[in-house]
Amino acid sequence: MDAMAARAEPADAAARPSLEEAAERVLAARLRELRGRRGWSATRLAEETGLSKGMLSKIENGQSAPSLSTLARLASALDAPLTAFFRGLEEETDVLLVKAGRGLELSPRSQAGHRYQMLGATRGPHQLMEPMLVTLMERTEVFPLYQHAGTEFLFMISGEMEYGVGAAGYTLEPGDALQFDGEVAHGPRRLGTMPVQFLSVKAYGHVPN
Repeated sequence: MDAMAARAEPADAAARPSLEEAAERVLAARLRELRGRRGWSATRLAEETGLSKGMLSKIENGQSAPSLSTLARLASALDAPLTAFFRGLEEETDVLLVKAGRGLELSPRSQAGHRYQMLGATRGPHQLMEPMLVTLMERTEVFPLYQHAGTEFLFMISGEMEYGVGAAGYTLEPGDALQFDGEVAHGPRRLGTMPVQFLSVKAYGHVPN
């Protein structure tokens, strides 16, 4: 993957690590920190998440990039939002440019035919949102349901799908938007025209009036 972050006017921009490399290092540090705050050993975290100690060791040492599903399991076990794993990423500026096709991939393209690209990352204490570009390239019989704190906003870019929020289902086509409470179980139910691509933005915390 070639995820690069371009920022405003830095003279040493070419020498800086890519967004992917920086994110992997920060993620490793945040995972160790979150586990330490709970006083958990690696064995305890492995038991809580169902992940192997070997995989956790690789993630905590920056030797392996976790998939989105693995991050979700870690976040759930540690009672933290996904963005907590990226706090402290390049806090020297509040401008982050991710060029087309270079978002940080949280899941390999080949994994279940789905692609998740993070278009931004929490880089300071006041960053309260998580934008992600989701591309579904293969039909799946059963989709996982998601629940998280805050509010989620979807904007449909291409394709057609039915998206479930609680007991209700909504047909989304290009240009459609959907907003809902993230704590209500949600996720794709049926894919129509392929490929399906949409922007997902999760917002956490209180927005001042």
